[in-house]
Amino acid sequence: MDISREKQAVSAYFKLLEKKGAKSGMLYKRSVFLDKLIPQLADKEVERVNYSKAISAIMKDMPAETWHEHLNTAREFYPFWTQDIKAIAAFSIKGGFDVQPQKWTPATTTLKALTDRLKTEKFDPTDARQLRLYSSVLQEKGADQSLLDTRINLAKILLMQLKGSPLGDARVYRTAVDFTLPLFKVDETKQLFLFVIREFYDYWTGNLNLESNQDSFYD
Repeated sequence: MDISREKQAVSAYFKLLEKKGAKSGMLYKRSVFLDKLIPQLADKEVERVNYSKAISAIMKDMPAETWHEHLNTAREFYPFWTQDIKAIAAFSIKGGFDVQPQKWTPATTTLKALTDRLKTEKFDPTDARQLRLYSSVLQEKGADQSLLDTRINLAKILLMQLKGSPLGDARVYRTAVDFTLPLFKVDETKQLFLFVIREFYDYWTGNLNLESNQDSFYD
């Protein structure tokens, strides 16, 4: 097993975190997670699908309350593994590599509780506008009613999780995603949720000029 590529990526990743002021405790926690991830990546082609499979393999046995921290580490480490300097810079601009822990988290809930709220939940004008625009674009792309309803409901679930968040930035969005993801027990639905949150992000930010297909381990 050759892990020299992964060791080099970890070294570069930790140098950036240290430069940003990361404390030893944070570095240790991330190193413990990466120690589990690296063997899954060794000798694999540097492709998004291989990274996703590696993450899925180790996350399935992780307690739900640890998902946010671990997924955040995986998200940050990905562009170092792919040696994508532009992606590292772009992620940093969007609030990535934040060494100050995000204190806000969604309220504890279940997928059933969120689903039960779908028919009666009231969305503020901004959220409603985002949903209408997303729905309109899906219809223009030819989505049938069943697919349309499913994607809109998944976007609504994310918006419900985001209610009460203090900041409308990428860190909050990622936090809501990470705390919602473990609620999905069926892998197919989980993957569809990930697809929807990638699509919906630019509608949520209101910046539809951004490229929505940037490489991401979420796929």
